[in-house]
Amino acid sequence: MDDRFSNAKYIPNAMAFPKLWNAMAATYRSSQLCQLNVPYGDRPRQVLDIFLPQDPPKGLCVFVHGGYWLDFDKSTWSHLAAGVVARGWAMAVPSYDLCPQMTVPEITKQIEHAVRHAATMVNGPIRLTGHSAGGHLVARMAGLDWGERLKKVVPISAVTDLVPLLQTQMNDRLRLDLATAMSESPKRLPRPNVPVTAWVGGDERPVFIEQSQELAQAWGCGLHIEPDQHHFNVIAPLADPDSPLVHAVLD
Repeated sequence: MDDRFSNAKYIPNAMAFPKLWNAMAATYRSSQLCQLNVPYGDRPRQVLDIFLPQDPPKGLCVFVHGGYWLDFDKSTWSHLAAGVVARGWAMAVPSYDLCPQMTVPEITKQIEHAVRHAATMVNGPIRLTGHSAGGHLVARMAGLDWGERLKKVVPISAVTDLVPLLQTQMNDRLRLDLATAMSESPKRLPRPNVPVTAWVGGDERPVFIEQSQELAQAWGCGLHIEPDQHHFNVIAPLADPDSPLVHAVLD
């Protein structure tokens, strides 16, 4: 099961991606209208960056990063705001506390707080997207009450069923038990009333394609398998305002 959820060993030159992401993110932050390190809670990692278009935003998009709830923070992903910002939307990118200091349900609650706080800063409709563990987190948001504001959720390469993670070594840090894994698994939860499109790369590890397919089946939602993309480059099109992925999020 560890091998099924392992990405880096199956991606050529995988270790180069974090360095590239950090460089692109830093360049984008230095050139973009933004508010950085906005608190949404009391803990040091409960902060978000929000990237703004030149004109009043059409609405709010939120991107939630992945890393199996164990790694990364908001600073690695700033450049992924470029696509929606170029289309006239604001993009919020939150950090959150990580396991094992926090449990997955506690992280889910933090992301809810982050989205609700960002929603006080930007008027209009809300669109949510996130990658891998972040895809799990935005899928969990789909079932919450947002009034009429939440219009679309696009989980990218999401972990939609946490039960298999009980059989992985990473669960020593995730600290999931069966009850928590089931209650935190989007595919095991009621179908939300908001439109959802599960997005995944065609060259990903089979388990990620399977989990996106299972979510689409359980929720009766859209499913898009993007050819020739793996787990580390499937998110890159978020930086392109004309990409099919940005259109899926905003249109």
